[in-house]
Amino acid sequence: MRISELEGRRVALWGYGREGRAALAALRWRLPRQPLTLFCGRDEAGEALALDDPALTIDTQVSADKLAAFEFVIKSPGISPYTSPAADAAMLGARFIGGTALWFGEHGADARTICVTGTKGKSTTTALVAHLLRAGGHRTALAGNIGLPLLELLDPVPPPEYWAIELSSYQTGDAVAPEVAVVLNLFPEHLDWHGTEQRYIDDKLALVTRAKPKHVVLNATDPRLAHLSLPGAQVHWFNTPTGWHLREHVIYRGGEVVLNTRHLPLPGRHNRINLCAALAAIEAMGLDAAALAPQAASFVPLPHRLQSLGARGGIEFVNDSISTTPYASLAAMDCFKGRPVAILVGGYDRGLDWGVFADRIAHDPPRMVVTLGQNGPRIAERLRPLANNGRFQIAEALELDEAVELARRALDHQGVLLLSPGAPSFPRYRDYAERGRHFAQVCGFDPDAICAIPGLGIH
Repeated sequence: MRISELEGRRVALWGYGREGRAALAALRWRLPRQPLTLFCGRDEAGEALALDDPALTIDTQVSADKLAAFEFVIKSPGISPYTSPAADAAMLGARFIGGTALWFGEHGADARTICVTGTKGKSTTTALVAHLLRAGGHRTALAGNIGLPLLELLDPVPPPEYWAIELSSYQTGDAVAPEVAVVLNLFPEHLDWHGTEQRYIDDKLALVTRAKPKHVVLNATDPRLAHLSLPGAQVHWFNTPTGWHLREHVIYRGGEVVLNTRHLPLPGRHNRINLCAALAAIEAMGLDAAALAPQAASFVPLPHRLQSLGARGGIEFVNDSISTTPYASLAAMDCFKGRPVAILVGGYDRGLDWGVFADRIAHDPPRMVVTLGQNGPRIAERLRPLANNGRFQIAEALELDEAVELARRALDHQGVLLLSPGAPSFPRYRDYAERGRHFAQVCGFDPDAICAIPGLGIH
């Protein structure tokens, strides 16, 4: 849908976070006198009132009946369409759209887009795509769920040659005909938003099953992806001996040696596999990915993703606050095999099964596990029987500073103190970035120095 199609219609916006602000600004850019209603929280209403927009009505009380009074509701991504009042309003006739859908309505026909999704690794992979394309001399946009709403780049002059776009499972259904669509992996996540694991998978895969991409890049080792049938799309597989893949520390393209990754700024095997995905996506665009691969050496890792803050008193402090599944926490620990590790886990309880985590540490335990947050007691209960043999310690903490101190004592001046929660940050923190900043502060580092995502926007 194009923004011009909203002219003269009854339109509301729901949510006034960064995506909501971008949507309002875009509508005002194209439809300056269109009457609009904004549904937002009381804490956001003051900022909206300060706009002094005579055609904007602000309502801090949302309901299905109120939403159904509008033909179109531009909804922020974090609001689930499967729960009340959105689901009830949809039954009454309200049509919900997202800012991502509006951007694709404006640009989808002519923009050369590489859209990346996956339960884990999508931000790093998208940033790698942008970094490598720019290193090859191509003006490239880096935007989407990575931290810059697409609608903030509505009318760039001059337009970029390529768009590297990260999409969350909340946004994949809004994409239209991307030139390349990448799906990295699928693990249960965001079940509170999607309702069921199957719906999460279906929504995630909408990028390749409904968006009608020209090229699809898939991880051959993910069982759910390996069995996909995508008629009409050209499928490119990575993580397979016939495509881009990793053997030990070396990236291969089929049987051809391309790059030794031992000295790349990409911690963990999973990040080197993300590089394989990025190279496969660039190749699907018709470019010489092998020629660009060495440029990964100058990539700047993203914050809150296995981010080493530095060392104090013999302990390395690592911020992996982006970790929101037990699988991500396990991948983080794998990066520090052979070193003493104290890991901090826990946060918002979405009901995910921590059995896989428990099974792994029963065979390859860290020095200590400290649990936090709403699901902390449940995780601790699951792990405590495994700790009875004395191979690792288990502790519970109410606050992050207490957890850091417990972990610091257990490490006794050597090893890695790892924040990899395996759970979302709310309601204790606004988002994973705020949690990562607090972790840095508690550990004695400057939180402002760790937060910038390099390369956002058009370069």
